[in-house]
Amino acid sequence: MKLTPPYALFLGDASDSLGLKMANSIATWRPSQCVGEIALPECSVTTGLPLLSIKDAAEQGAKSFVLGFNNAGGHIDIKYLPHIKLAIEHGMHIINGLHDKLSDIPELVALAQQYQVDLIDIRHPTTRFKTANGQKRTGKRLLTVGTDCSVGKMYTTLALHEAMQAKGMHATFRATGQCGILVAGEGVAVDCVVSDFISGAVEALTPDNAADHWDVIEGQGSLFHPAFAGVTLGLIHGAQADALVICHTLRREFMRGMPGYRLPTVQQAVELNLLHARLTNPNCKVIGISLNTSAVDEQTARETCLQISQETGLPCQDPIRHGVDRLMSQLL
Repeated sequence: MKLTPPYALFLGDASDSLGLKMANSIATWRPSQCVGEIALPECSVTTGLPLLSIKDAAEQGAKSFVLGFNNAGGHIDIKYLPHIKLAIEHGMHIINGLHDKLSDIPELVALAQQYQVDLIDIRHPTTRFKTANGQKRTGKRLLTVGTDCSVGKMYTTLALHEAMQAKGMHATFRATGQCGILVAGEGVAVDCVVSDFISGAVEALTPDNAADHWDVIEGQGSLFHPAFAGVTLGLIHGAQADALVICHTLRREFMRGMPGYRLPTVQQAVELNLLHARLTNPNCKVIGISLNTSAVDEQTARETCLQISQETGLPCQDPIRHGVDRLMSQLL
């Protein structure tokens, strides 16, 4: 699945910055690939990019119109169709990360054919994957894993990839979710792959490579989450990771959307993820902890990182506040 920038980001009528996961991801990590944002009058949030009309975006060279919001249920509301149609008429491909598929809307399919543009449902892979073979691949691989969902796995992966590139290392960011795919321009949304083929899809995404090349693989879900552990396990086995980074967040008591299921400790996450990762790579190691400290002040953040580091014997950093230099030192 490959995407075509530059992008025009459609924010719809979003009223919460958390509802702009797609738009904020690409605006943060690849702002040079965005011409601006397009919003309905009711929209009360922004990515910080210039506000444009669809006509303006097309004139500034936008090749793809991104549905940059994520609403409850992942629906393509009928009120968005006129704007999607107008973007098609201006020659833009449509990129959709919602659960609903553009290709299930006949009027959009017909219009896209008329204007010779693509409707791209990035949560729904079209590739036919094989089951995993578990054979050792050349090159090196790093995978982020979490104590829960939405703890910073994508951000950590991108921060590490950026740091690797800055040091002249050969590295490729491998996207496994809709936001990561938008940032990378390609990838596989593993949570929409049939379960028997998840590991095989990850093997295909991270093939043989040069001995000094790192595939930096975006993690999904958590082994501790009752709803998404299956996706995480398939990803871990297919990645054959040489290195794992454990991602954790502070001040969250229960698993996301699962009251009654408490978050594990960082040490429990280290042990369980290593147990499963070593099925396909017996030499896998955890190199550090990425800690989301956004819920606490700076002093508490530093004290907690130090405490976790002392408890686990591993470097612990918040990539947003403190960077990833201590994590990088383990790779170097």
